[in-house]
Amino acid sequence: MNDLRRIAAGAPVAADPNSFDAVLAARLSRRQALLGGLSATAMAVLGSTSLIGCTDDNDDEDGDDSVTPPLATALGFTAVAKNRNDIVSIPAGYTATTLLRLGDPLTASTSAYRNDGTDSDFSQRAGDHHDGMHFFGMDSAGRYSENAVDRGLLVMNHENITEIYLHVNGPSPAPRPESEARKEIEAHGVSVVEVAKGSNGRFAYVQSSTFNRRITPFTPIQLNGPVAGSAYAKTAYSPTGTMTRGTINNCANGYTPWGTYLTCEENWAGYFRRAADDDSKRSATEVVLLKRSGTNQGAAGSNAWATVTPASASETGYSRWDISLRGSSTDGTDDFRNEAYTYGYIVEIDPFNPSSVPRKRTALGRFGHEGAWPAEPVSGQPLVFYMGDDSRGEYVYKWVSDALWNPADATGGLAAGDKYLDAGTLYVAKFAADGSGQWIALKQGQNGLTAANTLYPFASQADIAVATRLAADSVGATRMDRPEWAAVNPANGEVYLTLTNNANRGSSSNQPLDAANPRAYSDFKGTREQKGNVNGHIIRWKEDGNQASLTFKWDVYVFGAQADADATNVNLSSLTDDNDMSSPDGLAFGPNGLIWIQTDDGAYTDVTNCMMLAAVPGAYGDGAAKDVVSGTTTTRTYVGKAPGTNLRRFLVGPVECEITGITWTPDGKAMFVNIQHPGEAGSLTSITSHFPDGGTSRPRSATVVITKDDGGVIGV
Repeated sequence: MNDLRRIAAGAPVAADPNSFDAVLAARLSRRQALLGGLSATAMAVLGSTSLIGCTDDNDDEDGDDSVTPPLATALGFTAVAKNRNDIVSIPAGYTATTLLRLGDPLTASTSAYRNDGTDSDFSQRAGDHHDGMHFFGMDSAGRYSENAVDRGLLVMNHENITEIYLHVNGPSPAPRPESEARKEIEAHGVSVVEVAKGSNGRFAYVQSSTFNRRITPFTPIQLNGPVAGSAYAKTAYSPTGTMTRGTINNCANGYTPWGTYLTCEENWAGYFRRAADDDSKRSATEVVLLKRSGTNQGAAGSNAWATVTPASASETGYSRWDISLRGSSTDGTDDFRNEAYTYGYIVEIDPFNPSSVPRKRTALGRFGHEGAWPAEPVSGQPLVFYMGDDSRGEYVYKWVSDALWNPADATGGLAAGDKYLDAGTLYVAKFAADGSGQWIALKQGQNGLTAANTLYPFASQADIAVATRLAADSVGATRMDRPEWAAVNPANGEVYLTLTNNANRGSSSNQPLDAANPRAYSDFKGTREQKGNVNGHIIRWKEDGNQASLTFKWDVYVFGAQADADATNVNLSSLTDDNDMSSPDGLAFGPNGLIWIQTDDGAYTDVTNCMMLAAVPGAYGDGAAKDVVSGTTTTRTYVGKAPGTNLRRFLVGPVECEITGITWTPDGKAMFVNIQHPGEAGSLTSITSHFPDGGTSRPRSATVVITKDDGGVIGV
């Protein structure tokens, strides 16, 4: 590697407008902050909490002037080489610094994190496993400002925990001590953190900010939409079925045109315990629902939180993780048999109102939500959000609001969410073999979703909202290869969605090869054979009309693959050593229209750590049909133009991490990226990563800020 800068861990790390600009300007509305920048050449390391940022002399203090950079047409950096170093590798000419780490205090009175397992008070500290996030610009009066670049609220998910590093000697066996369980539970959820650029041009988080807030699995949350008040939501905690506690396993995210944050509950089902004989106490239809959502009889529940005996006999924050039918009531108001039905949703948070109660938007369905990504709002048209269900053989969804967008609602807070996210139609996608597709309404009384349905009795919209996967099964939607993040191209409205991988593709009876999921092949990691769609792909579609259209056309933007894989049937996008990748996951368009791809991989990690790439996107239909041979099966698919040098590796993360979560200041001059669970496979006697603090420290998930050394827009 030539011209590489390597700085020891623990030390600070330090185009012309084009014809698409008019198109971009027409499409961009309030939500410019989701879009991002690109880059330039070599390697750097990160580690300390000191920050190096860039001043912006062109904006007033409130950020009221338009700051969106012009649409990029080329990448301006040399690809970072694949590696397995315990650092963050980025191109020369860029600096990465650590902003917020696991355990960092979020109040003035909270002590510094010792990182030795003795820390507590995670309701006042940054949580673990940083994931999806969004930057909300803020003016000098503390109000949401779409163009503010020097000050804002960074809102991020904390998906899970690496529990061995949270305790002095690792976790105790069941029955779990209350102190350990509370720490683990509070390390999940969401953080709202104020960040600001100082007079030295460096970003830092504001520890004493009154906006700083943790939303954890203990936080009271209101239920909205069809599930609220229904029989599904009645528990000993909320006999009326209108409230629940907390949000968990928050993976990807979204945002709204009115400046609120959407956090998404993904693998929530695994946290719940169910007794080995619980099926015998439930109706046959309820057993179908419980199994389809992954809450299976005999499940022990991750982390064994239900085994805690709390100091206070009135504390039910631990027993509620046991959803076995234990009470004598007919409606579940004397136990927590229905607790799991209050999880699996999109949760809306108002970051600018620290006293507000978050709301679960149940109308958007219940499944393994990976995110909720909006199309650009258009006055007088419905709002549209795209969602993936991150599990093998699950589905792609779209929400279309009943209410038509009124820009006057741009400061409406959670009341605007009531208007646009509680009433509308949930659709599921069906991808056809000829490259077309349709959105099928999951609405009670339509498409066979009635009380007479033989798969599940859909007698109300609440039934569909809770049993969304069963509804999608019933209407014949297309089973996909782990649908994860989506992103809408601001230049043309085309939608991109990552399909991370699927070991079952081509071998499972209900997941045969199809045009949208056409590969099943063998790939070796050392001597271990991996099968199915090992490396994943990114599909894209163009709606036939506006974003609320019920039909679309699709192709595959890029197939993940190793550079030396079979070029005919595996490496269909002709990837090279500069851009080969596996398991695309995180995905977003930046302020200058470049698309950023993050990986969460286990298939290629014998060669390289997880990474982030950037690309100048193509457009639907820029490629051709291709026949792919898998064993004795030939499948016709539609492959976009090979990205070539328009796709390059920008970042490689430290050991055993996932690269996930990405957001920008709206001028594209500061990029925030999350490094999740470095060193996750290690132990206290054999720590495999010391990121980000270096030395012999325990690893910590962390948010890093990347800036260009010349103070310019990232990537150009």
